[in-house]
Amino acid sequence: MTLHPEIAEFIASLPAPPEGPLDPVALRAADEAHVAPLEERLPLHAVDDVTARTAAGEVPVRIYTPVEADSYGVLVYFHGGAFFLGSLETHDHVARSLAKETGLKVVSVGYRLAPEAAFPAGLDDCYAVVRWVAEEGTGLAWDGTTLAVAGDSSGGTFAAAVAARAHDDGFDRITHQILYYPSLDLDFDVDRYPSLRENAVGYGLETAGLKPFNAFYLDSGADPADPLVSPIKRTDLTGLPPALVVTAEHDPMRDEGELYGERLREAGAEATVSRYEGAGHGFVQHFSWIPEYHAVFTQTRDFLGRS
Repeated sequence: MTLHPEIAEFIASLPAPPEGPLDPVALRAADEAHVAPLEERLPLHAVDDVTARTAAGEVPVRIYTPVEADSYGVLVYFHGGAFFLGSLETHDHVARSLAKETGLKVVSVGYRLAPEAAFPAGLDDCYAVVRWVAEEGTGLAWDGTTLAVAGDSSGGTFAAAVAARAHDDGFDRITHQILYYPSLDLDFDVDRYPSLRENAVGYGLETAGLKPFNAFYLDSGADPADPLVSPIKRTDLTGLPPALVVTAEHDPMRDEGELYGERLREAGAEATVSRYEGAGHGFVQHFSWIPEYHAVFTQTRDFLGRS
């Protein structure tokens, strides 16, 4: 299937990328400039900015309560952005949609970013917030049952790594992991996966951009051979929580996500792998207003409900 025409039209309108070294501060400012005004955002029962006091220190989180209820399952969400971009604001609409469609209370994590915060600061923040949710469950009205982790792109990396780290620590409260087009192998050898070649140019995220965009993270001490950096490098996937792995047809990172799902199944874990045709990387953040892609949220709801 060709790229969805509305996505193709948008990509064609984009200016050429700037020449020279990437400036994380300028790129963040450009990212924040596209945030919707508060009055245009999906209304929920409550949206609260809170400081989570965790083992990793104080971490800003935004808590989305879909409806008034006595208790809730909780989904902890990690935004994408190649480990140096993204914020509670840039992905606010994703968290709102997750809360509305799943009925869960969503805790979005404002983790520390590279290059200012060296590895594993961001990962530590994400993991610590999940532990904080379990420890502060009464205050969050957590029902003590569903505790899911979810993330898109590099946030999907963190979701997979947090699930694995929790398993290794004997913390067994995570019930689901939801990975939207995750970056699971930060060794960007183009011969490693066919999708790195098939989707190299023309679909928004280009293969040649993967190294420079991830360089801020890798140069901060993240080793691509470390399974907490590249979760697909983990040799033993047994015992990990059920996974929903969502990939995009025209994404350079498509194949690593699908391979990870396959390896989870081989290890005896429940894994659902779902490829969205006509989509490119980032579609949950940028194109979920297109009806066939908004379905990712109802698919997430159904996955959480049956597992």
